[in-house]
Amino acid sequence: MMQDRLEEINRLMAQLLQEYPEETRAFMGFMKASQGGPALSAKHKELINVALSIAARCGWCIALHVRGALDAGATRDEIMEAAFQAVLMNGGPALMHLTPVVQALDEFGA
Repeated sequence: MMQDRLEEINRLMAQLLQEYPEETRAFMGFMKASQGGPALSAKHKELINVALSIAARCGWCIALHVRGALDAGATRDEIMEAAFQAVLMNGGPALMHLTPVVQALDEFGA
């Protein structure tokens, strides 16, 4: 299920690059620049992104950033601690969005 979300993101981005290349490349450039600073490691940035994805209630973002955090070396426990920070700041609705976080961790083998 979470891998399906990642595939949906890839299909969307490919379509957007074809149909709206200027806007899509501008967003991708901003994303790259935002993630490029040296003060935080890639792992820490992805952990922050996991929490923000939960707070934003974005299932696609959760899949993308849980995968990114794992790829950057985060452990299951680190991801869950980041996830609980979103719950702390956003309450019950964020707690319910731990469902796709746990699904992603299980599916991606963490």
